[in-house]
Amino acid sequence: MESRTINEGELLELARAGDEVAFRDLVETHRTELHAYCYRMLGSVHDAEDAVQDALLRAWRGLARFEGRSSVRSWLYTIATNTTLDIVRHRSRRELPTTFGPAAAAGAAVEDVVVDPVWLEPYPDQWLAGLPGAGSGPGGAAYPEARYEERESVEIAFMLMLQHLPPLQRAVLILRDVLAFSAAEVAAQLSTTVPAVNSALQRARAAAREGLPETSQQSALRALGDARLAAIAARYAEALEQGDVDTLLAMLTQDATWCMPPVATWFQGHAALRTWLVRDPLTCRWRHAATRANGQLAVGGYLYSQATGRYEPHVIDVLTLSPTDGKISAVTAFIVHDAEADPAAVFASFGLPTAAG
Repeated sequence: MESRTINEGELLELARAGDEVAFRDLVETHRTELHAYCYRMLGSVHDAEDAVQDALLRAWRGLARFEGRSSVRSWLYTIATNTTLDIVRHRSRRELPTTFGPAAAAGAAVEDVVVDPVWLEPYPDQWLAGLPGAGSGPGGAAYPEARYEERESVEIAFMLMLQHLPPLQRAVLILRDVLAFSAAEVAAQLSTTVPAVNSALQRARAAAREGLPETSQQSALRALGDARLAAIAARYAEALEQGDVDTLLAMLTQDATWCMPPVATWFQGHAALRTWLVRDPLTCRWRHAATRANGQLAVGGYLYSQATGRYEPHVIDVLTLSPTDGKISAVTAFIVHDAEADPAAVFASFGLPTAAG
């Protein structure tokens, strides 16, 4: 007997009848984009995972009340939005050290890990694979009506801009300008009016114009090309591994920043960076592997451990690049060694080996 594909309507009816497998199949095609949406709202991979699980549990429990007036996708986004807004109301926004306090002076000591405020977390590019507009080709907006590409909307600058928006404006901007829901759909999702949605969107767009750089990292990556990006990652890694401070600084813009969440200390400019680099990271033994994070070029850093005799996962360096000369204007070094998650698991999520020889 020939097998046939069960369509969404049939899965919905089966799920309403209590079929948990049918419900899982119904929502599974939307899980990846829901996770990316929750990450944009919350700035945390772990909070996003919890939010998706909570949203899907709410969807299962409320399935009998779903009347089918909207698509399943829109209905799931309604639940995910309400879930993330519930979380945001009880959590502080996600920060980076560069937005939390002033740069440290040259020669300043590096502070201990700071748990509060909660820091922005990095997002693996490979988790965006398969989403609409997640490719690297020109244009690439998620939907024809969208203003931003999938990867553009998780870039470090974009995420920080989102985190500084009031939660409602944050949701409206993502739903309208990234995911291209209509104003009427967003109004229904938020239980408000179309004029209220348009007003919130206008304010959010004004904040985005003021808070975002003129050139996105997607534009920079396309301008530089894959071969040059590979060369930048290789040269950056070699300079760190060889302890070559001159080469490393030559790769950085004069006003480049380097921050290391969850450490609050950060440095800016060649003078301060030289003193710190020579004193701290360049005295260590490193190995590196290139990856992509938050729509940007990134490098995973493995620090040598005397205890294991191996290079262990330690940091994900996300590089912000100039589109004209490929210089690095910011290094956001997410230290996974001091994070709550298992460092090996974090590196695996970026497609990186869990240890280096």
